[in-house]
Amino acid sequence: MMMNEIAACFHCGQPVAASANWHVNIEGVERAMCCPGCAAVAQTIVDIGQASYYRERNGFAAPGEAGVAAALVPAALALPEDDPNIIDDGDARETTLLVEGIRCAACVWLIEHRLRQVEGVEMANLNVATEKLFLRWHKDKTTAAALLEAVRSIGYNAWPYDTSRHDAQLQKASRTLGRQLFVAGLSMMQVMMYVAPEYMAGDDGTLDAGMASLMRWASLLLTLPAIAYSAQPFLKGAWASLKARVLGMDVPVALGIMAAFIGSAVSTFRGHGEVYYDSVTMFIFLLLASRYLEMVARRKAASALSRLRHGVPEMAQRLAAWPDLRDATTVPASALAAGDHIIVKGGESVAADCVVVEGSTAVDLSLLTGESAPQRKTVGDTIPGGAVNAGSPVVLRVEKPARESTLAGLLKLIERAGSAKPQIAQWADRTASWSVAALLLFAAASFGFWTWHDAVRAWPVAIAVLVVSCPCALSLATPSALAAATDRLLGKGALVVQPHVLETLHRTTHIVFDKTGTLTEGCPTVQNIDAIDGARIIGILRVAAALETGSAHPIARAISAAAEAHGAGAAGATGLHELAGQGMEGMVNGVRYRLGTAAYVAGIAGSPVPRSGLAGTAGAAGATDSSPMTTVWLGMQGRWLGRFRISDALRADARRTVEFFQRLGKEVVLLSGDQQSLAESVAGQLGITEAIGDCLPDEKLAYVQALQARGGVVAMVGDGINDAAVLSAADVSFAMGSGATLAQVHADCVLLDARLPLLTETARSADKTMRVIRQNLAWATLYNIVAIPAAAFGVLNPWLSGVGMAASSAIVALNALRLRRG
Repeated sequence: MMMNEIAACFHCGQPVAASANWHVNIEGVERAMCCPGCAAVAQTIVDIGQASYYRERNGFAAPGEAGVAAALVPAALALPEDDPNIIDDGDARETTLLVEGIRCAACVWLIEHRLRQVEGVEMANLNVATEKLFLRWHKDKTTAAALLEAVRSIGYNAWPYDTSRHDAQLQKASRTLGRQLFVAGLSMMQVMMYVAPEYMAGDDGTLDAGMASLMRWASLLLTLPAIAYSAQPFLKGAWASLKARVLGMDVPVALGIMAAFIGSAVSTFRGHGEVYYDSVTMFIFLLLASRYLEMVARRKAASALSRLRHGVPEMAQRLAAWPDLRDATTVPASALAAGDHIIVKGGESVAADCVVVEGSTAVDLSLLTGESAPQRKTVGDTIPGGAVNAGSPVVLRVEKPARESTLAGLLKLIERAGSAKPQIAQWADRTASWSVAALLLFAAASFGFWTWHDAVRAWPVAIAVLVVSCPCALSLATPSALAAATDRLLGKGALVVQPHVLETLHRTTHIVFDKTGTLTEGCPTVQNIDAIDGARIIGILRVAAALETGSAHPIARAISAAAEAHGAGAAGATGLHELAGQGMEGMVNGVRYRLGTAAYVAGIAGSPVPRSGLAGTAGAAGATDSSPMTTVWLGMQGRWLGRFRISDALRADARRTVEFFQRLGKEVVLLSGDQQSLAESVAGQLGITEAIGDCLPDEKLAYVQALQARGGVVAMVGDGINDAAVLSAADVSFAMGSGATLAQVHADCVLLDARLPLLTETARSADKTMRVIRQNLAWATLYNIVAIPAAAFGVLNPWLSGVGMAASSAIVALNALRLRRG
């Protein structure tokens, strides 16, 4: 009996083969798993803090359901305040949830509206494209569990975001909507067959009363499946709105459907009066068809995000005893730790950030950077998690766990994407919310007028007004376009983190560029090393390299590379202190040194910058202070020691980028911490008329704020830690993907592969997106201006109203999808 228990998979209960070696630590106990799928699911359950599932379950998960959402989270899930998915931010907490049951923009509006009624909620934004709900609340005023209950109280379920659960949810929703659409279509066709004889009979009365009654009863029975099953999305949405005491966008649609059906049923029982079974089934079918197109558009718009989420494999081949043994064991990627060795075969994805320790290959980084050309990697080279091995098998050493990989970092940025809405989307939502109440009043007024004027037409006119005026198209106009545009940009290598990027970039007046790593390659090299007053070059390099140890700044890397090239190993440095934008100070062998700008080093050297006694060495002879080079000085107490002359090549596409924005009428500015002469030299080569050098971080910030105070809308493009403050202050900001992580975190958009053409591509997309949004809003507005009065005056009957409402939503969604093609 004990043997049977040991040999059973702890997750699904299936037998575990003797050769199997999959285990998951669940509440401190190593549990055996029968396959990598069960191991991955079990590890996911543990990672999201739901290990109690195994104590509370009533049976094993179904075999082969690795990754199926039902196995991941128990039905009675509550979200405790210490859940790892919840992030603490002072007095506030925030999390990202997956919402089940999203049908259209009406659902988004209703959920956000309900959550904002809860005291303590600071932000509640649901992305219609990704179905992710971003929540931020005051921890002393409400709880995560209360917010989940608020969502569930109106008929929806919310869970900690999980890719597997989301995939299963999408498949289920697609199948359900497909079945509802099929039933509605079948009912519509059959009902049309039964009402056709009455239409063809005309006014001559050739259709006798008995036959007409039979046709109506048959139509009633055939309409029931459409009402009971196919119309559920609209009826449930309306009921959820009414429970929440708000007027959601499903309310007028549901009222129209039920009014037409009930009125027809009453007429059928009475044996006289108008019936609208054909109209009911037709606009249920058309509305469902519109929502199906909308769902497809949403899925396509979120496809790039989905590709990123699936970029890191769930499993990896670990070499536990490498290099002594080469036996590989399949383990969950989440179990990898720094120092582990893995083997990655051709066509497989890299599970974490690694270094090549054996072999050479080409890797495909298109998922991370948008660049499709494979890059050659050999021993000593780094490979980020998410890259695909496009060549021979290689052995890699894990540098960071999968949860800290480059791709994981990008996914964290993506979690911020879509967590808020641009102003134009907020305007559309506000307009849609009050228009529902207005149209209900208008429908009631229309019904009252026609009751007085022509009572026979009152009911169909009211139904037509209710159906035709649902503001779904208005609510879809902006999010559908933004989702399609950001998806395309992500595929190109530009990660839009904040929702206002495209809207703000479209109306910018100033484009402000940093120099190093932005307009230049970011790979400066030391051109000259000048020793002062007999100092030794090797000693200068050794001290400078020690001061720059651990710095990620391009100039620091250039000095370290020069020291290595001259065989000057870095000495040990202590007490390092960096003054942003000026330089570094530290102790080497008990002596205090400074490395940086002339003014900074003069504070310790105690004398003016030397103009003589410079002994030039390797590099470009005859270089002067006016040359396009950065000058870095080294000094100690009471003495100048040396000067480094460093240059950085301009990016090949820098001039074209500058000219592009100048043609658009933008004012381009170069804002740099380098010497004014160097800034002016670079600006001259690029055709920039305004160049400001010698800027410390606070001076960059003050300059941008001054532009904003004069009414300017500023876009800042930077690279490096010193740009973090000004990136945060700019109206819209861009960080080069090769730059420091802090700069990327403070930027609104990250250019993943650090190519300037991505910036111009983003600007073009911004213009196209705003044009499409204006087209969508114009169409939605024009449609309502024309269709609502037409319905009120009796020009549109109920089924034509259904056609118009469905067509308006479909046109908006399809127009937005054009942005994915560029």
